[in-house]
Amino acid sequence: MSAVPDRCGPCAPAPSAAAATSPCAPRAIQETLDAARAEQTTPAWHDQYALRCGIEATIHQAVTVTGLRRARYRGIKKVHLEHIVCAIAINLIRLHAWWNGHPLARKRTSQLARLEPTLTA
Repeated sequence: MSAVPDRCGPCAPAPSAAAATSPCAPRAIQETLDAARAEQTTPAWHDQYALRCGIEATIHQAVTVTGLRRARYRGIKKVHLEHIVCAIAINLIRLHAWWNGHPLARKRTSQLARLEPTLTA
């Protein structure tokens, strides 16, 4: 039965032993996490996140609908024109959905929520 030595040489402590037993690093990480979570409860953070969420949804729609991740053409002028045409296409798709009352994306529900009406019947 051999134990893992906590020393590298005859009288030097192992380099990882001091880092593993240091209580300062986890405390600093936990304080940073607590501060970030406290900030996420403020109305200002929610307003800023709502703006970011809308922008990310637009980028996702551009990538999935128009294939904007890769340019089809070479040259800045042609790629710029491609981006403009893609933006027009996204605006037309959104206008069509709005005029006809169709949501762009269905609301996501969990499998348990989908089973709920059948369980009560």
